[in-house]
Amino acid sequence: MTARTAVGSADSQPRSAASPADSSRFPVETATLDRIAAAILDAAAKAGATAAETEVSQGVGQSVTVRKGEVETIAYNRDKGIAVSVFVGQRRGHASSADFSDEAIRDTVDKAVAIARYTAEDPAAGLADPDRLAHDWPDLDLYHPWALDVEEAIELGRETERAALAVDKRLTNTEGATVAFGESEFVYANSNRFHGGYRSSRHHIDCAVIGEDAGAMQRDYWYTAARAPEDLQAPAEVGRMAGLRTTRRLNARRLGTIECPVLFEAPEAADILGAFVHAVSGGSLYRRSSFLLDSVGTQVFAPIVNVREEPHLRRARGSAPFDNEGVATAARDVVRDGVVQGYFLGSYSARKLGLATTGNAGGTHNLVVTPGEDDLEGLVRRMGRGLLVTEQLGQGVNPVTGDYSRGAAGFWVENGEIAYPVEEITIAGNLKDIFRDIVAIGRDVDRRGSRHIGSLLVGRMTVAGQ
Repeated sequence: MTARTAVGSADSQPRSAASPADSSRFPVETATLDRIAAAILDAAAKAGATAAETEVSQGVGQSVTVRKGEVETIAYNRDKGIAVSVFVGQRRGHASSADFSDEAIRDTVDKAVAIARYTAEDPAAGLADPDRLAHDWPDLDLYHPWALDVEEAIELGRETERAALAVDKRLTNTEGATVAFGESEFVYANSNRFHGGYRSSRHHIDCAVIGEDAGAMQRDYWYTAARAPEDLQAPAEVGRMAGLRTTRRLNARRLGTIECPVLFEAPEAADILGAFVHAVSGGSLYRRSSFLLDSVGTQVFAPIVNVREEPHLRRARGSAPFDNEGVATAARDVVRDGVVQGYFLGSYSARKLGLATTGNAGGTHNLVVTPGEDDLEGLVRRMGRGLLVTEQLGQGVNPVTGDYSRGAAGFWVENGEIAYPVEEITIAGNLKDIFRDIVAIGRDVDRRGSRHIGSLLVGRMTVAGQ
């Protein structure tokens, strides 16, 4: 897509041209989304709304799952929808529909206005401030359609599964391999003369296999995900990784209760970062339901921890030129040398807190944790003796106190080397202590999602087993 101007009338917005083949994948043309967004704002004004915003969206996708070489499921989606929020003074109403007809548009707007009239006034309600809206933005290279037909997807799935099962003869069963593509497009517009949108894509291949040895079974998986199909791992590599990860978990043991260092593999480290995000997001803060209240300017993490929000990384999962309110996104430090620099706020939560929006209505954008020098093997050697966590189970995080207790599986490490797999254990601590006790961050950064982080070595946690 080309860069587009965002503030002005709907008719004045330059948009990227889509090829006829690309356009035919979606239920309607881009121009139809633009027209509907403008019609909704016009209908809202006529119905008595003092302000309004809308998102008009559509999506297409295909998912094929192969199990034991046979096709198990083929699923298609071809969706569209309208979401409307209106304000009557500081009363807010919301309604949605999947019907793009003119009559449905009027009915949806009328319902939103009716809801607003019966809603209590909220001083924090309203659109984003006009001076915070995006005016123009670069092409972030987010849309890469995958011309993949069903037969091709089936063969890729079979290739993935074959590679997984070929790793070890003890791999006796499979949950299958899935090959999927997804494409979406939206237009967001509001009565402060913002109108903009773009297309994006996300594709993935995953595989899960089951191994059995001495009557005990284990399961593990692997996946690849990317905006562009050429950035995906090869199917055979995805399968091989799934097979290796399952095989190495066979003959797992339980541990006794012990306090020791804990090394979170990169995908699990993203969960630790997610707990921080939740604690310093607007809803948790203004409801006073966070263990990190009033934390800006305080030392929350070890000094080695630096977290930067990078919304404009090309092709990245969390990239966006503006947030769900049209507020321009910008790169910023969230944590510097372990000190919290800012929260994650949309306009509503910012007003509740007496602060300014950070452009995070709808969530965060590419949180990048500065990596260290060691890869995972190097961190295992550095830990010496302790627990390597490769899977966590359950939702045992108390967002008010920071208490952390989750089921886990992984590997026991002795003398800087993996000794044996472990299962049916619990890891526990308090997130305040865990954050401050981060000893090292790996350079094995997982970039498949929107949290780009390497493995995390924590100095000490409680591990409970037998």
